[in-house]
Amino acid sequence: MAQVTQAFLAPGRIRLPAMPPLSLYVHFPWCVRKCPYCDFNSHEWKGEGDFPEDAYLDALRADLESSLPLVWGRRIHSVFIGGGTPSLLSARGLDRLLSDIRALLPVDADAEITLEANPGTFEADKFRQFRASGVNRLSVGIQSFNDRHLKSLGRIHDSAQARRALDVAAQVFDNFNMDLMFALPGQSLDECKHDVEMAMSYGSPHLSLYHLTLEPNTYFAKYPPPLPDEDTSADMQDWIHARAIEAGFERYEVSAYAKPHRRSRHNLNYWQFGDYLGVGAGAHGKLSFPERIIRQIRYKHPTTYIEHALKQNAVQEEHEVGTSDLPFEFMLNALRLSEGFPVHRFIERTGLTMNSIEAPLREAEARGLITRDHQTIAPTPLGQQFLNDLQALFLKA
Repeated sequence: MAQVTQAFLAPGRIRLPAMPPLSLYVHFPWCVRKCPYCDFNSHEWKGEGDFPEDAYLDALRADLESSLPLVWGRRIHSVFIGGGTPSLLSARGLDRLLSDIRALLPVDADAEITLEANPGTFEADKFRQFRASGVNRLSVGIQSFNDRHLKSLGRIHDSAQARRALDVAAQVFDNFNMDLMFALPGQSLDECKHDVEMAMSYGSPHLSLYHLTLEPNTYFAKYPPPLPDEDTSADMQDWIHARAIEAGFERYEVSAYAKPHRRSRHNLNYWQFGDYLGVGAGAHGKLSFPERIIRQIRYKHPTTYIEHALKQNAVQEEHEVGTSDLPFEFMLNALRLSEGFPVHRFIERTGLTMNSIEAPLREAEARGLITRDHQTIAPTPLGQQFLNDLQALFLKA
């Protein structure tokens, strides 16, 4: 690892004036049932008894230990434990994980520590213990309150379990997010409205509202369900936006709505092109060094990951981001933010000059997709509507 670290510190093709904020992402790979729309690295646990919790926690600690030289001296500003269904962890297991993280990494005292949870796993006492261990933000995967839609999405919970889960979340956590999906198979505008109104009734300060998309290599991509037409889904999106604003939320990212001071700090770091160390099966990471930016991917299959992590070799793929790719990678994230980004952030996070993207910026401005001045670049409402087209302009940079 020392040789690898020295290689990353060798002269490169960019020069970063400072290191960006660093987050930690921990991937938990198991779930009870794989949803037909899911393209994340998740695996149904089909073995006898419980999943190998202790072996996986051993592997995560070994992965963290072997990664320390790459992030030495840098503080962790946020932790996100995602999956899969990480709320399947026992209270003891989660406590051990967070203890290992704190023992190995300098975590800010006020760091945002988020755990993803699915309603089918909620036990009030266990979630109180999660809170006591240091989790201070919960992200609950509701998706819908309609039993017919939940069934079509392959969710293991029903609407009653969703409501019970939110009762627990609201009692134990003052900061929690709710994931909802719209444009579901057979969903009407009124059914969409009912889901959103129900979600808002629980007082969650953050809502993630996703348009269902048929991702490649999923069951839905192979066997597409009947979805609402474009006009209906557009009506849903317009109504959601208007209703959320009316309820005091701000849309700060394409799919994210938050009450004041309740934005997801961890996700903001992604969108602002910050760094993140990713550990766990299939986890992705982005790490900056003075003269280069690298991306890593861990081994995907849990068994393979455990085997390699325990040998201090969890990284399956690693590459340096080329200077020609940096503009697109930055814009792929930063243009998702409603308020855009300050000009200096592009320079600081990529090591490139603004001249390197002047041509696509001019084209985007001429097409009415962005607004810009000497301080800020931001997508217009038209740019948000045609975000993929806007981001693609920077492939040419």
